[in-house]
Amino acid sequence: MNDVIQYEIFGVPLIRYVIALGVIIAALIIRKIFDRYIGKQLLKWVSKTKIRYDDLIVQAIIPPVNLLIVLYGIIIATSIVELPISKFLTEALRVTLAVVVVWIAYRLCKPISEILRDVMSRSDDALAIQFVPIIRTSLQVAVIIIGGILILQNSGYEVGSLIAGLGIGGLAIALAAQETVSNIFGTLVMFTDKPFKVGDWVQFKNVDGDVESIGFRSTRIRTWAKSIQVVPNKLLTSEVIENWSVMPKRRVRMTVGVQYDSPPEKVDELTRRIYQLLQSHPQINQEYMIVAFTDFGPSSLDIFIYYFTSVTAWKDYMHIRQEINIGIMKIVEELGLSFAFPSQTVYFGDDLRLKSDNGIQRNYDPTLPQ
Repeated sequence: MNDVIQYEIFGVPLIRYVIALGVIIAALIIRKIFDRYIGKQLLKWVSKTKIRYDDLIVQAIIPPVNLLIVLYGIIIATSIVELPISKFLTEALRVTLAVVVVWIAYRLCKPISEILRDVMSRSDDALAIQFVPIIRTSLQVAVIIIGGILILQNSGYEVGSLIAGLGIGGLAIALAAQETVSNIFGTLVMFTDKPFKVGDWVQFKNVDGDVESIGFRSTRIRTWAKSIQVVPNKLLTSEVIENWSVMPKRRVRMTVGVQYDSPPEKVDELTRRIYQLLQSHPQINQEYMIVAFTDFGPSSLDIFIYYFTSVTAWKDYMHIRQEINIGIMKIVEELGLSFAFPSQTVYFGDDLRLKSDNGIQRNYDPTLPQ
């Protein structure tokens, strides 16, 4: 029996091979127990909670943890055997272990992005929600790059020069792709400033329409002609953007002119009745409005009207303006007044004047050629 125990293979006692094999078998058994019982119990437990993030996290880490258990068993087994190749195997397994850790971090990017989406949904931040897929992709790329550097470092490579080379290469790429970099920074500025969101009606320069989608490089705007305009994001951060969709109210500014022969008391009554019309309309904002006889115009007595509608949609806004305008026409008619139109009086003598069909008045002198 002692001879069998002391028997050596490649200079290593047989007993060490047996122990190493036992460690690997134990690791496989532990992995099986974890996968079949502990993992399933964890999934069952987190499924009963009200928070769904724990479900995503557990689902993300179970496959890598299964592999980690087996890897640790193999690493321990190779260190027990101590073959000449064991050191190489141990280093290879450590690199594999680093790969698995990076894999875990990569799989956790999805639950993190889901948490961000839910947080932004609660704050009604529609623009930020559009960036969640971009954030997830950026996290995954960052994990791959940082993980790759760590894996190379664990493999014994000098990563300092590699990082310096990446910095120089990144600078060269940035210089060669200035437009793309500018658009990316424009996207980040939009993310922080939030000038608009998908569905908003925006206007700037020659662009006028609804925001259809916001990308990492550009924004797509559906114009009123139903065409699509693709606008680089850097332009959206360097131009004055008018976002019509966020208006709490919409302004109306107009002047109504009545004829010069209108009695003062009726002009006063007209301004009062128009003000009452605005006050009684349910869709006129009551915070601020002006109705006043302000000017003696070239051909009319001018009444200035200034108010705001409580609706901002174009169609509804125009409908309210029509209702108010028709109401003003009815008031003018009820008071026996008339709207003025451009006219002028030309004097040729001291006695007779003639008013033409176009509103021009002139003196009539039968001795002069007409």
